[in-house]
Amino acid sequence: MSVAIPKRQLFIGGRWVEPVKGGRLPVINPSTEEEIGTIPAATPADVDAAVSAAQACVDSGDWTRSTGAYRAKILHAIADKVREQKTFLATLESLDNGKPLAEAEWDVDDVATCFDYYADLAAALDARQYEPVDLGAEGFECALRRDPLGVVALITPWNYPLLMSTWKVAPALAAGNAAVLKPSEAASLTSLELAGIAGGAGLPPGALNVVTGLGPDAGAPLSADPRVAKVAFTGSTGTGRAVYLAAARNLRPAVMELGGKSALIVFDDADVARAVEWAMFGVFWTNGQICSSTSRLLISDPLVPGCRLGPLVNELQYKKVVGYVEAGKADGATLLTGGRRPPHMPKGYYLEPTVFIDCKPEHRIWREEIFGPVLASATFETEAEAIALANGSEFGLAAGVISSDLERCRRVQEALQVGICWINCSQPCFCQAPWGGVKNSGFGRELGPFGFEGFMSVKQVTTYTSSDKWDWYPETGPSPRL
Repeated sequence: MSVAIPKRQLFIGGRWVEPVKGGRLPVINPSTEEEIGTIPAATPADVDAAVSAAQACVDSGDWTRSTGAYRAKILHAIADKVREQKTFLATLESLDNGKPLAEAEWDVDDVATCFDYYADLAAALDARQYEPVDLGAEGFECALRRDPLGVVALITPWNYPLLMSTWKVAPALAAGNAAVLKPSEAASLTSLELAGIAGGAGLPPGALNVVTGLGPDAGAPLSADPRVAKVAFTGSTGTGRAVYLAAARNLRPAVMELGGKSALIVFDDADVARAVEWAMFGVFWTNGQICSSTSRLLISDPLVPGCRLGPLVNELQYKKVVGYVEAGKADGATLLTGGRRPPHMPKGYYLEPTVFIDCKPEHRIWREEIFGPVLASATFETEAEAIALANGSEFGLAAGVISSDLERCRRVQEALQVGICWINCSQPCFCQAPWGGVKNSGFGRELGPFGFEGFMSVKQVTTYTSSDKWDWYPETGPSPRL
């Protein structure tokens, strides 16, 4: 199915706004390598305008001081509109970043579910306000109020353009914040459409602003703006460091969801057919362009690969992944299959499913995040060795364990240094459960109640209820000299 690519502007203060300098960036279809449209190229002046619009929304209180029930109504309306436009949004996503259409449709379903989930949390927040705290002291009462942070900066990647934007936008709005979203310049089309959907659903002007453009021109000034109360970032570890340092200079909190090199440990008692399916899904789903991809396979049985893939997102990423294939061969790993462009596909950034065996801990393809359909595998002899190999990484986002022995699965899971662990599966993700990693995979958690609470400030409200005088300053005695 083909769709007309909308020519959108920046979305600032509830309106489509031309970039100050009028610049635009090309949108390349990775399946054909042809330009299919453009996106606006924001500069620091545009970012300033977006943050100002968000701050004006905060100051007005129309959104930030509204009830959770009111915000829930708007978020549910956004979810409904997303479902109405599912085919259009999924097709646009596929054209923009090469994701297979069926997977893009799956993502759009998750987007709607995520907005509904956080709408329900927003509605429930009203009853939680002024939650009592038992102080264990007479004469005092304490309660907790949860307030939005204010203006929040949301910076998202290109592998799940609409879904990753939603992971941040939905809880931020549910908590009552005003957001400025900067999606990746490599895939921004659906994030711009989300802005229009939100505006059409009744979201007040300035509550959601979307600025597209290059990282140095848009992402950097956004993360460094002192009016921003929090930065939530998903992307590479290198860029994440720069974003975090910018936020830290303003003493602002940040959530960093960064890279990964996740291991999938397959024990010799596993169901081989199921293990193969999860191993393939874990590394080749979304063309291998997933931060949690289980791209390191630790096995005691052989793997027979096979998967259907779309193209990589752009020429730069294609060349990067091919470079890793060459590095794997140069380091001495054995290329079992793949590693080349499919002969029948001369156009597009396609790469065959690639599997290396005989990988060593010092090999680059074992240590570094590739973000492509490349699986590095090795064997192990003992449970302890498998754990050591899995933990021997600078990353700690996710890992998986496949075994028919559930007690062993529990032991190994508890020993793995990760934020997410899958047992007898790989890659399932639910908006109700927390997502995030440790070590160089970042810190903080998105999704679930954790993602919601992280966009609010908890205020302690303590009241002296006794009729007795506190009597710290006595009424008798010499009068103070003026």
